[in-house]
Amino acid sequence: QVRLVESGGGSVEAGGSLRLSCAASAWNTCMGWFRQAPGKEREGVAAIRSDRTTFYSDSVKGRFTISKDYTKNSVDLEMNSLKPEDTAMYYCAAGAEDVFVPIFMYGGSWPDLYWGQGTQVTVSS
Repeated sequence: QVRLVESGGGSVEAGGSLRLSCAASAWNTCMGWFRQAPGKEREGVAAIRSDRTTFYSDSVKGRFTISKDYTKNSVDLEMNSLKPEDTAMYYCAAGAEDVFVPIFMYGGSWPDLYWGQGTQVTVSS
């Protein structure tokens, strides 16, 4: 069992920035962030593979940057130019890349990944 501990998040005005961090208790070939707003489905936001390949949802490209510290087995999400529509609960996730990437791209099979407890991001207009 992999334990994921998230930090960061909070409230910010539109145009502001926040940074999320997630530390994993064990190595996984892929880590990333999903988010879920009230009444909406969970969606992939950003992910990074062990070969440093990154994935972003179209809605955050150019504004969010994911990075991984391989010595600490942690992943960060730098969020800039935040918009009210970015408001959601953000979840760190980890798993094998052949499982993680399809879930990130197409959804479903959520129990096949390891999940953090979630951290709230609220962006006011």
